Amino acid sequence: MPEHGPTIVTTITGLRADLGERRRSGQQIGFVPTMGYLHDGHGSLMRAAADDNDATVASIFVNPLQFGAGEDLDSYPRDLERDAAVAAANGVDLLFTPTVEEMYPKGPVLTSVTVAGLSERWDGASRPTHFAGVATVVSKLFNIVGPCRAYFGEKDYQQLAVIRRMTADLSIPVEVIGCPIVREPDGLAMSSRNVYLDPAQRAAATVLRRALDAGEAAVAAGASDPADVDASMAAVVGAEPLAELDYAAAVDPDTLTQPERLGPRVRLLIAARVGATRLIDNAGVEIEAPQPIGAS
Repeated sequence: MPEHGPTIVTTITGLRADLGERRRSGQQIGFVPTMGYLHDGHGSLMRAAADDNDATVASIFVNPLQFGAGEDLDSYPRDLERDAAVAAANGVDLLFTPTVEEMYPKGPVLTSVTVAGLSERWDGASRPTHFAGVATVVSKLFNIVGPCRAYFGEKDYQQLAVIRRMTADLSIPVEVIGCPIVREPDGLAMSSRNVYLDPAQRAAATVLRRALDAGEAAVAAGASDPADVDASMAAVVGAEPLAELDYAAAVDPDTLTQPERLGPRVRLLIAARVGATRLIDNAGVEIEAPQPIGAS
């Protein structure tokens, strides 16, 4: 863990120079890309990176490309001093904090990275430009940081799937590592957007976790039709007056499509608005294969 907190780097050339020196001395680099306003979910990624690698770099960049018209780009919470303290407490050596002008010096971005097949449904249907913005900025960050292990939370499960496929398709020398969702004691997934919720909405927001629990129970009870599992989750959200369901879906964890019959591995995805705040969550379910008659 760095003794006096992370070194803050604001330029691409500065970060490349620092990481180049570290690689020449044989250090393995861990990387945690974020949009800031850090919480312990981010902290868990930083700790994993610090445990696995010789040096850890985290980035804080509120990427305008992944916000659609009318979304919360301008109001997205920002607090660099607080974020630097969180990074220091979780083993980050370098904090990369570029401006929009540093990342996109020529103004409007004419080059876009898209991952077909994984980006159009679920969050992609609600936020049509979002995943192109994510894939574009992450590919740029990977090119800036260079060969590394990169850590992403499973809370943004579709994002993780998109980044994994992009990295493989483009032969980017980065190992993408998914890390478990970190939750509040009442089950709500940690998110920077949770600060938007007033007390009543904060209590209502636990409906996402409760809906996932209902989906898991349906699968455990033998439901094999995704529509039945979807309905069990939707019913829980429908009973919460402060929540409005966007989608609830039982999908194949690799393709994010809904099969006719659920296989042994299922990912439950959910998104809902609680007040004006859009929240997402998910859970993985493993279906145990039936034991042959007479097996012990």
